[in-house]
Amino acid sequence: MAPSLAEIEKDALRLTAEDRARLAVRLLESLEQTTESPEEIEKLWLATAERRFQELRDGVVQGIPAQKVFAELRSKFS
Repeated sequence: MAPSLAEIEKDALRLTAEDRARLAVRLLESLEQTTESPEEIEKLWLATAERRFQELRDGVVQGIPAQKVFAELRSKFS
C-alpha cells in the first residue's frame, strides 16, 4: 500500500533543511513539466502579471509591504 500524503508530509518535515529544499525544487519542477512551449508559458506569465498589475492599479487588490511579508514568514518559520 502506498503511503498517504500525511505520512509523506510527516517524513518530509523530518528531513534536514537542505534536503527539504531539494525536495521542494524537485516537486516544483514536476509541476512545471507541461506540454506548452516555453513561448506559450512566457505569454501566460505575462498575461497573469499584467492582470495582477491592473488589479492592483484598480484597487481590486491591495499590496502588502515586503517588510511585513518577511516578518510574518520569519515568525512562522522560527
